[in-house]
Amino acid sequence: MILKISEMDFVFLSVDEPNAEKNFADLKRKIPWAKRVHGVKGFDTAHKKAAEISDTERFITVDADTQVHEDFLNVIVDLKSLGVDNTYQFSWCGNIDLNGLKYGNGSLKCWTKDFVKNMKTHENHDGLEGSNNKNVIEFCHFPNYYQFNDNYSTSYIDGSAYQAWRAGFREGVKMSLDKNVRQAPKDLWWQNYQRLLVWMTVGMDNTYGIHAIHGARTGCYLTMCTDWDFSQANEYRYFEKYWKFELHDDIKVDFYKDSIDLGKKITNEQDIELPIEPLTVEQSKFFKKVYLNTPRIMRKTL
Repeated sequence: MILKISEMDFVFLSVDEPNAEKNFADLKRKIPWAKRVHGVKGFDTAHKKAAEISDTERFITVDADTQVHEDFLNVIVDLKSLGVDNTYQFSWCGNIDLNGLKYGNGSLKCWTKDFVKNMKTHENHDGLEGSNNKNVIEFCHFPNYYQFNDNYSTSYIDGSAYQAWRAGFREGVKMSLDKNVRQAPKDLWWQNYQRLLVWMTVGMDNTYGIHAIHGARTGCYLTMCTDWDFSQANEYRYFEKYWKFELHDDIKVDFYKDSIDLGKKITNEQDIELPIEPLTVEQSKFFKKVYLNTPRIMRKTL
């Protein structure tokens, strides 16, 4: 069976992203039939709404901070050659403009309506920490979830200081876990460990790079060094409150100094190889110029 991306509905998912209108306009220019789900808080809930409005059995979701490359419409998926059937969901590598990483974050995803309507993830998960439900803050641990290494999108998480900080925070949490279980750094999946280090050090060449770095370090610290309930990383209200009351809306906090303090706390409490100071502007530029993304390796989900 052959799946043609050009024959599927595209659904743009947005909540409060400052660059959403720009990115949706870009998507409509490239894919005029694209639809939109806006203002639905909750990752699982928003995807269920996308499945509801899709007119095709399979559909593509596009995050609001993401721009699709036009050649994605030329992609076909040959199920037989992959050794999978039509119950599989698919994900392509997303490219994070701020730090150069390419993996599942911000990626384009191809779903079946039936799967999305019946899945329980993020805010709708039915498991506890350490339970068999590994999708508390991720989609990728389903056994019928296939991840391609090809990249057909770029995510711009720097529409504001808050957007960059929130994106960094969520990845700081996710990369500090292994299948919904807290781990010591030495026990993390090696690719996630590398990505965690990049999120916590790279990006000073971007206006809001320090906010993404600070967010990643905050998420990592809370997850690895405290008993904080990491499922709160699914809740937009949690981030809004933290930003307003803990960080005072980016007014009273020295994000660079606080990032260094967080780095010291993490290295003192965990066995982690982390440069205390973020990479400089020139170092960040150099890293992104020479960094070679490691292919995503399919991990067996038990």
